[in-house]
Amino acid sequence: MVVDLSCRNWFEKLQAGKPPLPDGLPLDVAEANAAINVFEKLRLPDVPGQPLLRDVAGQWARDFVGVIFGLVEMNDARTVVVNRKVRKFFQLVPKKNSKTTNGAAIMMTALLRNRRPNAEFLLVGPTQATAELAYDQAAGMVMADPWLKKRFHTRDHQKTIEDRKLGAKLKIKSFDNKVMTGVKPVAVLVDELHELGKIPYAQKVMAQIEGGIIANPEGFIVIITTQSDAPPAGVFETELKHARAVRDGEYEGGETLAMLYEFPLKLQADEAKPWEDPKLWPLVLPNLNRSVTIDRLLPLFRENKEKGIEAFSIWASQHLNVEIGIAINGTSWRGADFWLSSTDKSLTLDSLIERCEVCCVGIDGGGLDDLFGFGVIGREKETKRWLWWSKAWAHREVLERRKDISEQLQSFDDVTICDDATQDIREAADLIERLWIEGILPETAGVGLDPFAIAALIDELMSRGIPEEMLVSIRQGTALSPATWGMERKLKDGTLVHADQPLMKWCVSNAKVEVRGGAILITKQTAGRAKIDPLVAGFNAGMLMSRNPEAQGISVYESRGILEIEVDYL
Repeated sequence: MVVDLSCRNWFEKLQAGKPPLPDGLPLDVAEANAAINVFEKLRLPDVPGQPLLRDVAGQWARDFVGVIFGLVEMNDARTVVVNRKVRKFFQLVPKKNSKTTNGAAIMMTALLRNRRPNAEFLLVGPTQATAELAYDQAAGMVMADPWLKKRFHTRDHQKTIEDRKLGAKLKIKSFDNKVMTGVKPVAVLVDELHELGKIPYAQKVMAQIEGGIIANPEGFIVIITTQSDAPPAGVFETELKHARAVRDGEYEGGETLAMLYEFPLKLQADEAKPWEDPKLWPLVLPNLNRSVTIDRLLPLFRENKEKGIEAFSIWASQHLNVEIGIAINGTSWRGADFWLSSTDKSLTLDSLIERCEVCCVGIDGGGLDDLFGFGVIGREKETKRWLWWSKAWAHREVLERRKDISEQLQSFDDVTICDDATQDIREAADLIERLWIEGILPETAGVGLDPFAIAALIDELMSRGIPEEMLVSIRQGTALSPATWGMERKLKDGTLVHADQPLMKWCVSNAKVEVRGGAILITKQTAGRAKIDPLVAGFNAGMLMSRNPEAQGISVYESRGILEIEVDYL
């Protein structure tokens, strides 16, 4: 049975003070209630008086426990779980909302509700410190209850809690590529997944974790994390994107139940930054007035805002789940403010060709340790809007030399990892040749190139019969200011939309601006070590599209030859 896990009214639920969980879930109510009852009897080990969770946990935490343990099918005798209706759960919640404590309590509940002899449970933290904190919470819950002290044996040196009755074990480990060695878990909880987005092998290990629970019919995975303190990357971005897609009903048949405490992305991207108003904070603080209060957050909010955009961005990401890169980035390209609200999810290269009367291509090439960026901007037949589609290629040297972003690059559908030295050149030429054959490139000045590192592409295109006057050398640096200014304005007024590609969202978040005189500069240098090549390729295409070109055979702009132009934008 496929369970509908969409929750399209999630923001309305947050506004009503309700957990953002789907309605009508097919819960086994008895199992859900039994798990909640166990959860409520655990004690907070690091709070004076060690109160029961029944007295201090919010209803949102109980509801999450209920869906984890209630989405099962039992045998007739109700002694064994024969199947799980949902195996994966993703919770996004800001810091100071009892995230680690609730995670430890969920795994202790799993240990107490377990029926399988010698079962193994695993709680994984991204670092040694996080794992130690999680163990201290779980072991503290045992030590705070006389009955649990008799039932369980805590092995501090191994960070393991063992059930004396069934021989089951809860192992608490820090994340590494050997975390699954010697473990066949019934259930796994991964804490602070956003930290794992920075680890190159994290996606592989997460795949091992998911594969490891399949053998057990009752097996499940829980992910509990805050937003990333840097632009989402790697396995974190992959899992968050999927959880959002399932929640929003964009991915039918998804098997991740999402409980995401966040503002809508359009609200986050609003240049007025309405999320800075403390009146909105309760929407994303489910444990408000328990472990966190507005009065405690306000001084830190003011202090970090005074420190500057970098400190403030990190604070907002951790305490309000505001996504860095699109929502807040003080030196970013202003077009980033409107990026999320300027998408056309149906846009592909095929649909761009079908919908547009003319298009221009931009290329930003680099060396073997850089990206090869490709951008197409087309003018829509009826609306005259600009439609923007992008692609990139990366040689394997990039993955070796840039391990910090290697997993990120490999996660993008629109990045091709090259197996030989000329694959990027050939495939870029294939796309340009297709556009030429389709007849939607102009007769001249249809392909704009970075003046550097373009010789190989020019040779390849000439060998295919692409006319020389089609190719234009676009001056870089401040000479691109007309495109960067003009395209941000078109994003704002809705006359430029893009294909909603994760690659470009990442590149836009990487783009940094430097003001020089009356112009602005967006370069690889001002972007640091992050990659922006496909974005620059789009600017190159925009420089040509600003000339209001017509398709092949209608007009000729210049004499034959490789042109170097500096275009007045619009």
